[in-house]
Amino acid sequence: MPLPGACLNIMEARHKQKGYGSISNPERFFNQDFKNLKQYCLIKGVRYLDDMFPPDAKSIGQGILKPSELQIAPDAEFVVDGYSRFDFGQGVLGNCWFLASIGALTFQNHIFQQVVPLDQKIKENYCGIFHFRFWRFGRWVDVVIDDKLPTINGRLIFVHSKDPNEFWPALLEKAYAKVCGSYTDMTSGTPSEAMMDFTGGVHVCVQLSDTSSDVWGLICRAGKSNTLMGCGTPQGETSANTVLPNGLVQGHAYTVTGVKELISQGKVVKLIRLWNPWGKGEWVGDWSDRSPMWDTVSSQDRQMCLSVADDGEFWMAIEDFCKFYTDLDICGLKPDFIDGKSSAQWKTSVYEGRWVAGTTAGGCINNRDTFWTNPQYRIKVVGENSETNEKNILVSLMQKPDKRNRRLVQNLHIGFAVYLYKTQSGKFPAMFFNTHLPVARSDKYMNAREVIEFLMLKPGEYLIVPSTFKPNETASFILTIHSREETCHKSKKPSGR
Repeated sequence: MPLPGACLNIMEARHKQKGYGSISNPERFFNQDFKNLKQYCLIKGVRYLDDMFPPDAKSIGQGILKPSELQIAPDAEFVVDGYSRFDFGQGVLGNCWFLASIGALTFQNHIFQQVVPLDQKIKENYCGIFHFRFWRFGRWVDVVIDDKLPTINGRLIFVHSKDPNEFWPALLEKAYAKVCGSYTDMTSGTPSEAMMDFTGGVHVCVQLSDTSSDVWGLICRAGKSNTLMGCGTPQGETSANTVLPNGLVQGHAYTVTGVKELISQGKVVKLIRLWNPWGKGEWVGDWSDRSPMWDTVSSQDRQMCLSVADDGEFWMAIEDFCKFYTDLDICGLKPDFIDGKSSAQWKTSVYEGRWVAGTTAGGCINNRDTFWTNPQYRIKVVGENSETNEKNILVSLMQKPDKRNRRLVQNLHIGFAVYLYKTQSGKFPAMFFNTHLPVARSDKYMNAREVIEFLMLKPGEYLIVPSTFKPNETASFILTIHSREETCHKSKKPSGR
């Protein structure tokens, strides 16, 4: 009789072959079917109450707060006059990373409407049920919620719309809180996490202290593609979000909302526009709303770019951006924004695997006797790029959580190594790794949700070995390989997992 895990793998493979878990046919989170539940409530004439995420202290995460239905607004609507980053502001929850991601999401209509189905009405056939879609570790899931929102004295305490009748931001936040385990589980994070869950795409993180990277070129390319962009400021001496004299908030996430080159005093100035998910509080340095630098540009540029309002959005020079922010996260549907070859076609292969203590969790290459036991994946790179040094393969290794509640997840240190080989059948033994050096590898082992490297691999056959840093650590993972079509990789069956 096959092991239970093998049965699950077979079932999951069959589901994927039928398109189950795709954006057009998402999995039902907690097996809750939105259409069936709504139909039942309408037939019975009752309001929907989500017993999988009930309006109580457990779902909120701490304290006891009064749940309120949407009746707090007599003219409640799902969306009022379209959607934008200016619709909402952050509440008492420390989830600026999530709200900065929503701000970026509002720029991409197609992606927004995949995550937020806009056919949801509050006044027509209303029974208090909503649904949203997120990409979660290789699969799209449809998340059903009720309309009970945490309030104090009738006022929403978490994200709130500036128009008291608009509720898509608060309901979207609640759906994501359900995925995370509770509202409190959303405290602290990076924009990349939510942006990946909105796109299921390609994530690149740039450390702005790295002077060798072309940050401006990358942002400009990303701005022309279907990407979401967010960034963060360094943490201060405490975990508090202290507002600095320059107007920026320490340890805070922002949305990148635009880029522009202007002529100022005969010189080209590169500007980046950012948005604070608080919905207020802005940079007060050069190129801020009231900066005299705006008097040095043409009236046309000033009229096009400048908006003097305390709405959380502001411009700053790219030099100040790299000085006062630590990292830039970009998520796109495909990797075309990385090096500017927008015409390039990409092929993607996805593998799901697992490190199991004692059998397939060999640790990093420092563990010579066990490294070979890690899962092994073969690819063949073909093409005519042997005379160039252009990067052509993007490898992503993402670990899956082993806990229901996000705050309880402890990421392992993960990474991968890539080896060139000539001929080999079956699983590669320890001797191979003792006599061969990797031709590429992840920069370092990181206790992050995802590790990414953009590599240049010449035509040949390669072995990719994902691993944890320490041996005998059990976890599941997703290995994703993106390659240019002209250097198309041909994936082979994993070796002896």
